[in-house]
Amino acid sequence: MEPRIQYARTTDGVSIAFWTLGEGMPLVLMPTPPWSHIQLEWQEPGRRRFYEHLAEKRKLVRYDGRGSGLSDRNVADYSVDAHILDLQAVVERLGVQRFALFGGFTAGPVAIAYAARHPEAVSHLVLWCGWARTPSEIQALRALREEEWELYTEAAAHATLGWPAGEEAHRHAAYLRECVTAEVARAIHSALLELDVTAVLSQVRSPTLIVQRRQTALPRMEVAKGLASGIPDARLALLEGASVLPWMGDMEAVLAAIDEFLGEGEEAAAAAEPPAAGAFRTILFTDVEGSTALTERLGDAKAREVLRAHEGIVREALQTYGGAEVKTMGDGFMASFSSATRALECAINMQKAFAEWNAGVGADSRPPQHGRAPLRIRIGLNAGEPIAEEKDLFGTAVNMAARIAAKAEGGEILASDVVRQLVAGKGFLFSDRGEVELKGFEEPVRLYEVRWRE
Repeated sequence: MEPRIQYARTTDGVSIAFWTLGEGMPLVLMPTPPWSHIQLEWQEPGRRRFYEHLAEKRKLVRYDGRGSGLSDRNVADYSVDAHILDLQAVVERLGVQRFALFGGFTAGPVAIAYAARHPEAVSHLVLWCGWARTPSEIQALRALREEEWELYTEAAAHATLGWPAGEEAHRHAAYLRECVTAEVARAIHSALLELDVTAVLSQVRSPTLIVQRRQTALPRMEVAKGLASGIPDARLALLEGASVLPWMGDMEAVLAAIDEFLGEGEEAAAAAEPPAAGAFRTILFTDVEGSTALTERLGDAKAREVLRAHEGIVREALQTYGGAEVKTMGDGFMASFSSATRALECAINMQKAFAEWNAGVGADSRPPQHGRAPLRIRIGLNAGEPIAEEKDLFGTAVNMAARIAAKAEGGEILASDVVRQLVAGKGFLFSDRGEVELKGFEEPVRLYEVRWRE
């Protein structure tokens, strides 16, 4: 049965068609401008099997970009920012705050730009035969597109499927002509051909997988290698085959690479289930130092952008180290761990990530990468047996963890003596801060600073 087609509306008033399939962690599959038609593509057996497999373990989200398929076609703006508005409209319509993002071919630059701007939203980034700067081979087809639309779609289909594709390429060319009109295709290509997001590759914080087939003529292998070297800690998976359509050729190898990559985050999330009542847990609190002053200085909208970066870094670390997000308090998080070791590793990872963020804020002497708002985060940890009620945690262990976080300075990690003893011999470095009075506790509590800087 075909997925139910729904609509989301962008902030600039464009209706975007989308469907979802499956349940679990969301994977958003971006369209490849200007080609998409979420109804017709479901009728292609190979593509349908590809979608159904991706949806077996997660919620697959697929949408038509502006100007194509079942989305509004009478649109004037086809810039990168406009394509990002399409993506934002769909995830906001679904109420999705964090998701994996798949950008293939011409969607690559848009996916990279979105991941760089919204690290708090993108849990994983998959780039399939994509690029940061439009290859010269695409530029060479521009004149053909301007002169002869049908011949251009035939050439594009053969280039996509491989030149020996024959009748299958003719069918694909007909599909391309159904996706979009010649005029809109020219407008979209003109906007995307000038795009170059090479400068923001280093700002992508999301775990990234770059998948490329060795024999594809477009893009060439050097393009994939350039992406892998430009995005911090990106992985490169080189597969056999010539088609840039992932469901053509050895589809199983493509799916295996994607499943392995996304499965790491999904397994960590599954391990972070809420604790059983009375279970021994390590409680972690984060708090943004000076959040009120930040809002007063930047204004609500820009301050919210900075706080979203805090949320993204925290959630990525929790996912990596198996922490369960209990709740967020606007400018802070409460999380719990079954392992004190993992909780401390998570806290250290967070502070290192915030330090890296702050290094990109810039000073007056150099251009900033992230605006001019550093993130200084307090982190406090305690361990005990909290009371679990309706997905929340209560009790002395929780209250003490919150008070400990309040005693920390921005960039510090403070832990109780209980936590220090639980990780004895695990290689963590502590500095004794002495006994401290905590609000609501009669007896002073001895605190330890976790030394996380190299």
